[in-house]
Amino acid sequence: MKKNKPKYRQIIDAAVIVIAENGYHQAQVSKIAKQAGVADGTIYLYFKNKEDILISLFQEKMGNFVEMIEEKIAGKETAAEKLLMMVETHFNILSDDPHLAIVTQLELRQSNKDLRLKINEVLKGYLSLVEQILSNGKESGEFSPTLDVRLARQMIFGTMDETVTTWVMNDQKYDITELAGPVHRLLLSGCQKQDN
Repeated sequence: MKKNKPKYRQIIDAAVIVIAENGYHQAQVSKIAKQAGVADGTIYLYFKNKEDILISLFQEKMGNFVEMIEEKIAGKETAAEKLLMMVETHFNILSDDPHLAIVTQLELRQSNKDLRLKINEVLKGYLSLVEQILSNGKESGEFSPTLDVRLARQMIFGTMDETVTTWVMNDQKYDITELAGPVHRLLLSGCQKQDN
């Protein structure tokens, strides 16, 4: 399987840096090859083209996101704790890898419809994890029985996503991890049962 070979990961990691520093359209395959320390032709043993590199990069990194979040929430009891872990982990991963933050927040927003559809497909794993947390919270009575899980899922992902985009657009000048608590409280207030 190509994905388990060291050069595959080398190329993916190099692509994150090159795309972040040059923009997707200016990121030539030759630049990615140079950054990865491989011959140009080697890239085509693993990827069809630059678009394939971008999609694969997103699949790989989003897969890691989901795995890390699943690990962090595994020991948590309440949906509120799981939600906090998810927000913290999301912000921590991108804070630790500024290049990846630029790629996920800016360069993946391509106008190419085909590319957008493929990216949305990859996002499904993450969104179903959010949905699972919300459904558990609803079942346990922690969250409102009238909570629209799909709407809340979009709201939660959209809030985290926009918070990171704003941070990237501000040249990552502040510590985004410090926003995890306030964002969590805001999201929680939208999900919890309201006492009348």
